[in-house]
Amino acid sequence: MTDRLVLATHNAAKVVELRRILAAAGVPVALSGLDEFPGAPEVAETGLTFAENALLKARAITAFTGLPAVSDDSGLCVDVLNGMPGIFSARWAGRHGDDPANLDLVLAQIADIAEPGRGAHFACAAALALPDGREGVAEGRLDGSLTFAPRGTGGFGYDPIFVPDGGQQTTAELSPAAKDAISHRGRAFRALVPVISAELGLAPA
Repeated sequence: MTDRLVLATHNAAKVVELRRILAAAGVPVALSGLDEFPGAPEVAETGLTFAENALLKARAITAFTGLPAVSDDSGLCVDVLNGMPGIFSARWAGRHGDDPANLDLVLAQIADIAEPGRGAHFACAAALALPDGREGVAEGRLDGSLTFAPRGTGGFGYDPIFVPDGGQQTTAELSPAAKDAISHRGRAFRALVPVISAELGLAPA
């Protein structure tokens, strides 16, 4: 049994989000990000699915820290592009993390597709890896459609062109709290919480 957990990210917002989800579920665990572990490896995302990539990162970080680790991998899946960019979402235009170029390329590729055919979803896999080799994966999904032009200044990645089903605003126009409540990553993290609780031997408070 352990009461420590590492989230494989330097993104403070992700740490806060998972910490909030764990607290809401009453799971008594101390969560740290990678900023507390200098020298942690950068893990190449060589998997063929979101789940494989999330597990690769979680395994590497639990091996490095000796602590249970959680990681996530996510992306945009466009219906008429046969589910792409998918696992290549962060480097769709060729260079990793060039959000404007990635977004512009997707819009250009579906420029001639009318409204009913612009369906898409955000997908996320969250993985838990323990030092003894035990693992678990949970997935989350947010369905919606793509706009013809970017709207909004919040979020990141493809948020300015994605409108969740049932809404009018892009995820870049939503408040952080409203986005967190429906996000694919939030759903994946919430689905992973029972796995974390069970595998770490932590009964909800």
